[in-house]
Amino acid sequence: MNKFLIISDKNKKSLKIKSFLLKKIKSISSIRLNLVIVIGGDGFMLQTLKKNRRSNKEFYGINSGNYGFLMNKFSQKNIIKNLLKSNVVSISPLEMIVKNKNNQTKKSIAINEVSILRQSRQAASLSIKQDSRIIIKKLVSDGVLVSTPAGSTAYNLSVHGPILSLNSKKLSISPISAFRPRRWKGKIINDGSKITITNLNSIKRPISAVADNQEFRNAKSIVIRKHKNIKFNLLYDRNRGLQKKIKIEQLKKEIK
Repeated sequence: MNKFLIISDKNKKSLKIKSFLLKKIKSISSIRLNLVIVIGGDGFMLQTLKKNRRSNKEFYGINSGNYGFLMNKFSQKNIIKNLLKSNVVSISPLEMIVKNKNNQTKKSIAINEVSILRQSRQAASLSIKQDSRIIIKKLVSDGVLVSTPAGSTAYNLSVHGPILSLNSKKLSISPISAFRPRRWKGKIINDGSKITITNLNSIKRPISAVADNQEFRNAKSIVIRKHKNIKFNLLYDRNRGLQKKIKIEQLKKEIK
């Protein structure tokens, strides 16, 4: 039988909201089936989505953390109305396939971004390909970041990457503190592309590959593309959807 589920992180605010919801929702017969209510911050939401990557559930996030970009604002008065009238937004994660220096293959998914980061005091030395075409033959930098539209206002924005509209069907590739070529600002590509990043000197300049919060060290090559078989259905309050939040961040960036 289908039923809703409420999960939360362990901070006091989250547990208090969870207790309130368990009492409030118990008497509501019209609540969505296959619903997971996630109480916490963005990091907890990302963890929850990854754990439920093969489910067909809908996820309604309630923010009890700091920023909560992927979450909804908690309203004790309007929570039931907001839940019942919420809209679905479907997002596709990135698939990351890493081959390390021992030729072992590791896989993960990223909802926000894949970050390729230098692992030592030495800058990373990378080549980047889009499908079979070389985007940049040699990038010397602290790393490079590949972002989804949903993640384009997170780490990507902090490294001065572009903000992508949710329905843009694009990915952004952004350098992190580029040293050579110093003026390379990155590239926006179609989300059907395959990105291959190769470490040009894995002995002297080791790198890590990070899918959101999961890290694989001593990466030799990394393949990144939109996952074809996984989609997450997120629920947002009316007039406070993910696309509107992205648009607000775009306007802030333009004003600056």
